[in-house]
Amino acid sequence: MLKRTASSDLYQLFRNCSLAVLNSGSLTDNSKELLSRFENFDINVLRRERGVKLELINPPEEAFVDGRIIRALQANLFAVLRDILFVYGQIHNTVRFPNLNLDNSVHITNLVFSILRNARALHVGEAPNMVVCWGGHSINENEYLYARRVGNQLGLRELNICTGCGPGAMEAPMKGAAVGHAQQRYKDSRFIGMTEPSIIAAEPPNPLVNELIIMPDIEKRLEAFVRIAHGIIIFPGGVGTAEELLYLLGILMNPANKDQVLPLILTGPKESADYFRVLDEFVVHTLGENARRHYRIIIDDAAEVARQMKKSMPLVKENRRDTGDAYSFNWSMR
Repeated sequence: MLKRTASSDLYQLFRNCSLAVLNSGSLTDNSKELLSRFENFDINVLRRERGVKLELINPPEEAFVDGRIIRALQANLFAVLRDILFVYGQIHNTVRFPNLNLDNSVHITNLVFSILRNARALHVGEAPNMVVCWGGHSINENEYLYARRVGNQLGLRELNICTGCGPGAMEAPMKGAAVGHAQQRYKDSRFIGMTEPSIIAAEPPNPLVNELIIMPDIEKRLEAFVRIAHGIIIFPGGVGTAEELLYLLGILMNPANKDQVLPLILTGPKESADYFRVLDEFVVHTLGENARRHYRIIIDDAAEVARQMKKSMPLVKENRRDTGDAYSFNWSMR
């Protein structure tokens, strides 16, 4: 089935996502430039007795060290195979899922859960410690260094990171957390990169990502973020970041979610104070004063951000236990 899918119309998408993965760490945000630079790149799915093998033709040289592919990139390539070809095949398998309705929110949530479970991203028995970080992929140096300091403080408190997997505010917290985990000799570092096909070429995975997950589209990606999160931190960004904040506030302000415990912190260096002031005013003018109680703004205090997140984790755990919800996936969010 995988081999059949790879030779279909879906192949171009699979090829482009694979190329983006092989360019992990690239600073470009121009997908057209990336694709035109490697016009001769190709990838084939070969059938083998024990599974499938990927054949790379004219891949980027930077993906190899002394003729061998970098292991993280190899793992990420098979994540592309899993999420683009296998998951697509499962979704469109009308025999296996005859009643799947992608206009039904319950079905969509089940699909998001199935994709995350298939990616082995839902760890049973682990206490809540996953912090989702949102922010722009083209941020200035001050914002980058601050996000990295926040990541370091989170890492020192043994919290794991999930971001949109690209550069900028998606890379900095992971880089900081990696150092924090190393300082604490924490061996279970998880740096989840959650992306989707239309943006992966513009935002290639950063080198820190050790669990790449490609959701089918932007809406399912957003839902996956919210359901896998035990806390969310928002750094300075552009319109996409503002959209993510409004999406999240729309969920948290829903009366059906009034008992949810999901800490939300907006933070940045002192140079970003005006950005958050304007964003805060916009939220109050559009959604009302009540929206403010769902988030905190902390300026230029990385340690305090991490302290607040760490302090919230037992509350998240207690809330999930009281409601009978899973620690790894928030089913009760409406």
